Amino acid sequence: METATKALVLQGGGALGAYQAGVYEALIESDNKLDWVAGVSIGAINAALIAGNAPAQRVARLAEFWQQVSSGPAQNMPTSWGDRAWLNQWSAASAALAGIPGFFRPRADPALLLGGGARVLSYYDPQPLKATLERLVDFDRINRQEIRLSVGAVNVRSGNSIYFDNQTHKIGVEHIMASGALPPGFPPVQIDGQHYWDGGILSNTPLQYVLDSFPRTRRLVVLQVDLFSARGPMPTTISEVIERQKDIGYSSRTRVNTNALASSVNLQQAVADLIKKLPARLRSDPAVATLREHLTHQPVDIVHLIYRDKPYELDSKDHEFSRAMVKEHWEAGARDMRNTIAHPEWLQRATENGITTFDLAEPGPGRVRHPGPEAGKLTTP
Repeated sequence: METATKALVLQGGGALGAYQAGVYEALIESDNKLDWVAGVSIGAINAALIAGNAPAQRVARLAEFWQQVSSGPAQNMPTSWGDRAWLNQWSAASAALAGIPGFFRPRADPALLLGGGARVLSYYDPQPLKATLERLVDFDRINRQEIRLSVGAVNVRSGNSIYFDNQTHKIGVEHIMASGALPPGFPPVQIDGQHYWDGGILSNTPLQYVLDSFPRTRRLVVLQVDLFSARGPMPTTISEVIERQKDIGYSSRTRVNTNALASSVNLQQAVADLIKKLPARLRSDPAVATLREHLTHQPVDIVHLIYRDKPYELDSKDHEFSRAMVKEHWEAGARDMRNTIAHPEWLQRATENGITTFDLAEPGPGRVRHPGPEAGKLTTP
């Protein structure tokens, strides 16, 4: 049987991106084969750190980046909900006012005193991030295509999504910067005369691009690591309302796109399977044979791993860069990935062809897999 191509798909989510680094650390402990990494925003930064380093150095480079952009103690933090929530909010406010070392700094521009009428394009200067990426990422290695890299951005003028891919572009630091240029915090990045913003403005996950770009004649396994959960409690405060709005906005498109794509591909495969049952005389018709070939897909497995935030993480969770939270996010990613690897029965396919999605949003038993339409919806033991 043909060996499957393995792709890692990384969503945007700011400070929550340390979770993805933990997932990667645990992933390579059991399987260091990775063919493709695609990301948006902070996911693009993590993707560049992975693709732009030798396999033995990747975890160390990820750790160096997250150490660089975080501050404060990594432990001995308050455990009571109220104290910890207050400290998180204070840490996020400090980052907003003073910036993040190695990431961004506030603009010292008097024009900002004019508010929305200021003739500047962002509140922050991201040049520190440029220097950090140039130090930690080997772009020559990326462009040797030892591993495929794709990062998503949005053209400011056309509003269209674009993916910079080392199979079609020579990737530089500007392409990673463009994918993470979330307005109005960061300015657009100019590439070849065009200006680009953060790809998460249109879609916070590169999953659609990966599936559209991959040949249907080959097997594919996708590990999609998301940082916002569509499911959550009813908010009771303004801060929780803002947090819930972020979660729904950034996660719902991921789930809708995944479900729609899986339904479409599985329907095509069902038609292809039906054609196989036609009499030989009809199957040999050139038009029927061409149609069947076009509709047939090799199996695609999408393992969907979603970060579950803590009760004390509120609306500031995506820009709260305290070292304690970065450490917690990293450890959560490693724990969730190791837990998944330890239970291969959760990842048993229900169909031979088409797309099967494994939703690992819930901790422990009851994780749901969504196989082809004919198999229904199953829960693993």
